[in-house]
Amino acid sequence: MSYTRTSAGVVVVTVVAAVIAGCSGSSSGIQSGSGSAVSSASPAQPSPAPTESNPPGDIPDNQVYVTYRPTSGFTGFTVKVPEGWARTDKGATTVFTDKLNSVRITTAAASAAPTFASVTNTVVPQLRTQVPNFASPKVTQVTRHAGQVVLLTYQGDSAKDPVTGKVVRDAFERYAFYRQGHEVDLTLSGPVNADNVDPWRTVSDSFAWR
Repeated sequence: MSYTRTSAGVVVVTVVAAVIAGCSGSSSGIQSGSGSAVSSASPAQPSPAPTESNPPGDIPDNQVYVTYRPTSGFTGFTVKVPEGWARTDKGATTVFTDKLNSVRITTAAASAAPTFASVTNTVVPQLRTQVPNFASPKVTQVTRHAGQVVLLTYQGDSAKDPVTGKVVRDAFERYAFYRQGHEVDLTLSGPVNADNVDPWRTVSDSFAWR
């Protein structure tokens, strides 16, 4: 502010307004009505898709199946099994295994077709003595491509892993196929948490007499 005296003795007060170019401490961004700064950052990039993780024992959806044709013992049938699984032969039993899952095929001579009663009264008591912590047996009759078949489902403990010592709780599906004095038992097993409904249906539906 400055004072100027005129020739008439009147003091004129001149006010000089200072224009402040910027406010100290303000954000470099544009202020919104609420007082918060609007960020000028670039849009966020989309997150990558999470890696797929299957529960233990799940058979992959893209699993390939190959036809198993026995070459010794009773050879009058075929069945599809997962390709690449390890095979073990012992007497009249052939087992295919991979990690925690298995397909077991056992053949035997039989004078009559298996029934609800024969599986309940004979097979179930036998399995109680063979399968650790055998539980929850259920016998039903189901239809597969080969015809009517007796199905026994149950649970039991797996053998102890020789490296880790871990024991897995397994679910079992045992199909008893019969024709002209020959019985073929197809047993599918894997961890109780595994979602193997479709793979096991593929295997059990593929069984065919020849």
